[in-house]
Amino acid sequence: MVRNLVKFAVLPFMVGLLSLGNFNKNAAEENNFDASKYSTKGLQLFYDVPFEDEVSTSNEFVYKPLPYIGDRYVGFKEALAFKESRGDYFTVNTFGYLGKYQFGRTTLELIGIHNTNTFLSTPELQEKAFLLNTSRNKWVLRRDIARFKGTYVGGVKITESGILAAAHLAGPGGVKAYLRSGGTNQFSDGFGTSIKSYLKKFSGYDVSFVQPVKNARL
Repeated sequence: MVRNLVKFAVLPFMVGLLSLGNFNKNAAEENNFDASKYSTKGLQLFYDVPFEDEVSTSNEFVYKPLPYIGDRYVGFKEALAFKESRGDYFTVNTFGYLGKYQFGRTTLELIGIHNTNTFLSTPELQEKAFLLNTSRNKWVLRRDIARFKGTYVGGVKITESGILAAAHLAGPGGVKAYLRSGGTNQFSDGFGTSIKSYLKKFSGYDVSFVQPVKNARL
């Protein structure tokens, strides 16, 4: 009887020693861990929660990563570019929109760019085009910015950066119609992206760097 009790007492003790040995081994391995073999390069590490109208009707959750590069002009344009093309200068979408900011040919011609091949292959030209077009939109919408900034339209607080982002999506005329109709005059692009979603997603950036220019052209 005593012999059996000793066996039962020793068994847990031995298991404990083995567990302690494994713990010490694991601790030693962690101390000798070589992190240089691993990298986060190429991984998408920043995510935002999509709006209701951006979630697939199949209930499949789609991550929509956005970069954060500050709340001024650079952060604004890079966030918008990421939404448009994931920042790809050389892409053309199924509707024929071009480059990092997904310009249409008509808009490019309006700011003095007629060679779309040159435009698509020249990142510097695309950056100039974005600033020119945003400056032109700011001029066209200057009264609407002054009138609606800080108010709520369609349940969304209106900001200057939101208006300029929406103008990039729908054109300044589309934004005027939306704001002046109290949000009832709706617009969505070929992918179903709405003015309202851009007004919300890109609100709150400081875009004072962009000056309103009446006839902004190269």
